[in-house]
Amino acid sequence: MKSTGNQKVALVLSGGGARGIAHIGVIEELEKRGYEITSIAGTSMGSLIGGVYAAGKMNQLKEWIYTLDKGKVFRLVDFTLSKQGLFKGERVLKKMKDYVPDILIEDLAIPTVLTPVKEENRLLVDGGVLNNIPMAHVQRQEGDMMIAVNVNADIPLVKPEMTEEAVKKQSLYHKKISEFYSHIRRSSSSAEENLGYFSLVTKTLDLMTMRMAEDKIKQFSPEVLISVSRESCNVYDFYKAEEQVEAGRKAAIEVLETIQNREVS
Repeated sequence: MKSTGNQKVALVLSGGGARGIAHIGVIEELEKRGYEITSIAGTSMGSLIGGVYAAGKMNQLKEWIYTLDKGKVFRLVDFTLSKQGLFKGERVLKKMKDYVPDILIEDLAIPTVLTPVKEENRLLVDGGVLNNIPMAHVQRQEGDMMIAVNVNADIPLVKPEMTEEAVKKQSLYHKKISEFYSHIRRSSSSAEENLGYFSLVTKTLDLMTMRMAEDKIKQFSPEVLISVSRESCNVYDFYKAEEQVEAGRKAAIEVLETIQNREVS
């Protein structure tokens, strides 16, 4: 593997819910190859991963997030069935403060997933709705290479073969989700209607986010673009943490190898 000579990087991380866990794999690969991240900007999950990295606690977050499939995710989720979102997010925010003390719930208020934050006469939602890849906001110095990571890319998904352990984790997660949905359906018909509404709006926002991200990439043309398929997982699939980290690592290797081979020739 060729050394990069400590190439300085201005790193931009997109939002994408659980897909954003792929940013961990990208950052690890950049560091492994000798890139020096001098500034970082992110939206939604990208801002969380970027903040945790800047705080020097990415390994701790990674270790914790790998356990979420074991039921911990459900102990963190404070369910609500308002038409503003499925979760309040207060327990998640409290846990995240272990890694980034000054994190704000606005950073994670994904429409239809986490309820919006009220501030005076305003409702604040996740920044990924309008600016999913904040390339205009990264503090870039002369000589810095801008690397943007888009985890909502409209590209084919090549799925890695699942290990026996990964299959067990997925089965446990699906069992918990099924139990929750069954409880909702028994509770009331209006609650079930809300779930259908959330599904429709989430898919619509997902598509809109993907298209707006593509427009931002065309507008700012980063020197390096690392793309992870939007089909890699849904925004709430945190049980796929290990798979997402590897998806990010694989995407980074593919792009960085191409760059380094080009520099050699």
